[in-house]
Amino acid sequence: MTKYKYKRVLLKISGQVLAGKGGYGIDTEVMLSIAQQIKQLYDDNIELAIVVGGGNIFRGFEASARGMDRATADYIGMLATVMNALALQEAMEREGVVTRVQSAITMQEVAEPYIRRRAMRHLEKGRAVIFAAGTGNPFFSTDTAAALRALEIGAEAILKGTRVDGVYDSDPEKNPNAKRYSSLTYIDVLNKGLRVMDTTAISLCMDNNIPIVVFNITKPSNIRKVMLGEDIGTVVEGGNK
Repeated sequence: MTKYKYKRVLLKISGQVLAGKGGYGIDTEVMLSIAQQIKQLYDDNIELAIVVGGGNIFRGFEASARGMDRATADYIGMLATVMNALALQEAMEREGVVTRVQSAITMQEVAEPYIRRRAMRHLEKGRAVIFAAGTGNPFFSTDTAAALRALEIGAEAILKGTRVDGVYDSDPEKNPNAKRYSSLTYIDVLNKGLRVMDTTAISLCMDNNIPIVVFNITKPSNIRKVMLGEDIGTVVEGGNK
């Protein structure tokens, strides 16, 4: 029997990952690869919740910087996450993963409303759950939504899937000499200003001692490797390094 490190986790997938090499929109090959990785865990009865970003379609913060009202821009960004959630649900169900989408903004024709107890019941029944529309509030990122939902459902860890294999001291896509950290504390992340998750999300995780694993989700089977406790990516947790 496979020995996994965690039983229930929350997987955070950035919008940039879903865009693939094109940088915009939804790359169906990337979506398929992620769905196939999730299927590996689903078959082994891992309870998996997912939060998707929307940056591949619309970034509220950037639109706000160009003059759009911030609250309006953030609501548009939330709707972008719903589009990604529905696309991911379709890809996962084609792979045989029974999936439910719950939205923090009510839109009953396409998604269930977010109800904590219902989400937990889905997980207990062996269904994957995708949380869309962030927290349902402007001024909060999908990173914060991931931390909040992870705490609400009792997840043992947050797995943050990105395009790079961990946290670096500078952008590895621009600096070939960037140094990767194998582990960090929450305080390290805050003090160094590292781009793991935003400060609200990091603070939530620190206050509730939930570990964050940052890894490259574009490499096949990496989600499973993280779940098996293999030394890939960067682990952020409390205590001394």
